Amino acid sequence: MANILIVDDSPTYQSMIGELLQKHGYVCAFEDRGESGVAAAIKTKPDLILMDVIMPGMSGFQATRQLTKHPETAHIPIIIVSTKDQATDRMWGLRQGAREYLVKTVSDDVLIATIESLLRK
Repeated sequence: MANILIVDDSPTYQSMIGELLQKHGYVCAFEDRGESGVAAAIKTKPDLILMDVIMPGMSGFQATRQLTKHPETAHIPIIIVSTKDQATDRMWGLRQGAREYLVKTVSDDVLIATIESLLRK
């Protein structure tokens, strides 16, 4: 099954989403900072990335922009999953290269359907 990198600084969220994705057959890796998420994505080339926005150091917006401009990771779909729920946040995230922007707490069904849709493309 697909490998998914989860970049989020909340251990609770990592655990919750990791458990959900593993139940659906996905293999998960975790990073808690934008910088380490970028490095891990370049090294391991996951099939998809779930990216938080608000993290210490590099934000998820910055990490997304770096990954979508890097030749080795530009093809990897990124879904931003954040508590930032303004229309301008969504627009900015998509401008940075994210394929989707979901607001926490997104329902399990919507998250899985979004992941499956992007992995099929």
